[in-house]
Formats: sequence, C-alpha cells, structure tokens
Amino acid sequence: MPSINNPRQVILVSSRADIEIMGRKQVKDDIITLAWHMPASFNPELYAISIGKTRFSHKLISDSKVFVINFIPYELKKQALFCGTRSGEHIDKFKEAGLTKEEAEKIDCPRIKEAIAYHECEAINQIDTGDHTIFIGKIVNSELKANKKRLFQGDSSLKGYGFTTTE
Repeated sequence: MPSINNPRQVILVSSRADIEIMGRKQVKDDIITLAWHMPASFNPELYAISIGKTRFSHKLISDSKVFVINFIPYELKKQALFCGTRSGEHIDKFKEAGLTKEEAEKIDCPRIKEAIAYHECEAINQIDTGDHTIFIGKIVNSELKANKKRLFQGDSSLKGYGFTTTE
C-alpha cells in the first residue's frame, strides 16, 4: 500500500568539507539524495533538510556548516538513484553519476549544473531527531534556472526506488 506521505519531491544535496580519510586530510565533495526537506521560514529565508546520522554527507555538513539544495528534473532519476544508494566516502559521485560540478557563488560548496533550481545554504542550526539530524540552512543565494517537470519519490513499497513526476 502506498504511503500517505508520498509523493515527495526528490532533491540532491551537495556538500564539501576538509576531512580525514584513512589518516589523510583531503577536501571531499559529495551528493546525497533526499526526500525529507521543507521551507522553514520566510524571514529569514530558511530551508530544512533531514539526513541520517550514518550518512557521509551528514559528516560533511556537520563539519563545514554549508550545503546546496539542488532541485532536479525528472530526467535525472537514474543519477538520483545512484547518489542515494552509494556512499561518497570513497568515490566521486559527481564523476560516477555523470553530473557537472560548478562552484556555488556565496559559499564554499559545489552545486550541480544540471539542476533546474538551487538554494545555497549556511547551516545555522541542527536538531537531533533520533536517527536523523535536521539541518536548518539560511538561504544565501538562490536561482530558478528552468521550469521543468521535477522528480518525485513515488510508491514507498518500492523501498524508495519508485519515482514519478507531476504534469
């Protein structure tokens, strides 16, 4: 039976941080696929995302305090599935998913060129919610680049792998 919470718009959240992996310091970029997100305030303009504490992106955002919300078109469903089913700790998700990295304008973080819109965010708060953390980001730069059909998570009985769009 489908969840009453679906469909939810799917986003790709990009992040960057200086971290230590296997004893070596390096700058690492990552992308995570999320469907748990929402606007949180008009003034100041805030946006909230919820990320599982075991996810690599959780560590990057906790360390750097910045992230980019990339709203993606339906055509990127394969890339969304890829980024949501692999850890970026040891791979370059931009390269492996075939997505183009571009630098954010107001924060030290990559964004996805193929996105139809984005919010560049500075994390101003994080709330522990059990196995997830809600990161509340102040939007410091935003753009709607194209008005296309957006990607939505469909039937939850497909374990998050079903996608749909709106007409």
